[in-house]
Amino acid sequence: MFPLRDNVPSRSWPLVTVLLIAANFYVFYQELILSDAALGRMIHALGLVPADFLARLAREPFAFTTYLPFVTNLFLHGGWMHILGNMWYLWIFGDNIEDRLGKFRFLFFYILCGVLANAAQVIVDPLSPVPTVGASGAISGVLGAYLMLFPKARIATLIPLFPIFPIIQIPALLFLPLWFLLQLQQGALALFTAGAGIAWWAHIGGFAAGFVLVRIVKT
Repeated sequence: MFPLRDNVPSRSWPLVTVLLIAANFYVFYQELILSDAALGRMIHALGLVPADFLARLAREPFAFTTYLPFVTNLFLHGGWMHILGNMWYLWIFGDNIEDRLGKFRFLFFYILCGVLANAAQVIVDPLSPVPTVGASGAISGVLGAYLMLFPKARIATLIPLFPIFPIIQIPALLFLPLWFLLQLQQGALALFTAGAGIAWWAHIGGFAAGFVLVRIVKT
């Protein structure tokens, strides 16, 4: 299923959502122009490597730089499909959450969900030497918030049934729980396999955080 649009109009222009998308594409452009060696250093410095984080936490538990990758990794991506998919979901669902929370609260909420999503990934896979990168955890929080605030919304969704590709209206109350169940399924499989390098538990943790926290941040 590929979402195309929702039927919830925004009452204001989504400035923060647009700026987040622009920031992600700017950082991705910087990734593209780096050499392979420089890019590798950047990913390991600004991405979140669970094993490295725990080692640094034991050495420098009060250093700001120990925790910085929990935020900086939200602006790194592993390829065109990764960033395009993430930014498309943020564009479709982020404007409505920004509209309800307000711009500054939305930015705080977005970063908080991303941090909690990263924490979930570290807890589940603490010894992983693979950098966790991408806005997926934060955007998953946006999806969780959308389910909480707009359960009756309808999402125009492209269904890839080759050779036809119908577009159907799916209620958010169905689309988003199905998306979450897919993350749970893949996350459970990743506990016993390599998981294709995808931080499924960051998706799960971010979605749960967004669903629970959005009303607290909103008040």
